[in-house]
Amino acid sequence: MANRTSAPEKRPGFFSQIRSLFKFTREIYPWLPWAQIAMLVLGVLVGLIVGYLIPPFQVWTLILWGISGLMLGILGAMFLMTRLSTSAMYQKIDGMPGATGHVLSTSLGRNWQGSETPVGINPKTQDAVYRAVGRGGVVVVGEGSRGRLSRLVNDERSKAARVAHGVPVTVIYIGHGDDDVAIADLAKTVKKLPKVIDKATMGAVIRRIESVSQSISSLPIPKGIDPTKVRAQRPR
Repeated sequence: MANRTSAPEKRPGFFSQIRSLFKFTREIYPWLPWAQIAMLVLGVLVGLIVGYLIPPFQVWTLILWGISGLMLGILGAMFLMTRLSTSAMYQKIDGMPGATGHVLSTSLGRNWQGSETPVGINPKTQDAVYRAVGRGGVVVVGEGSRGRLSRLVNDERSKAARVAHGVPVTVIYIGHGDDDVAIADLAKTVKKLPKVIDKATMGAVIRRIESVSQSISSLPIPKGIDPTKVRAQRPR
């Protein structure tokens, strides 16, 4: 009997994704539906007012302007949900292992390269160190307790300084202390670093660092986070 081939996994459709994003964002911002309804009503009212004021006044032009206002309201409601969903994602993943890797691998843009996999980790405490390389040099990011991260951060900083001589190495700690950077501000902080190397040097630095990096695939490494599936950690 011939083996049955498994059907490919069906990806969620556009409206399914919108519905999931809406539910996810509403968990953090319960007032989202009312704000979106208000934007729809406001858009229709603006369209009707414009249609009434622009001569010559006709019923069908008023209807067309009302529909145009409704479309404008829909765009505004979608834009609002998208912006709030980003903020909701950061609130959800704040303090969760792997949050730093998710941000570095998805939010830095073309001038930076970061991995969702940490370059150093304490398997017992889940304190981890991540690295990003870009036009601003090398950035070492510590996720966890600053005291326990000292050795991991210093090791990674020394390695980066050794193989990328002359390239600045910036250390960032994720947290809410005086000298820490909140996870919501991580991408913005990294991208604000002044550009000190060109793209060719950036590529050379990436290759050098990767060539001397030790494999840590056998360690329990927290992967990146799917922001639509994150859940609050259970109390211990």
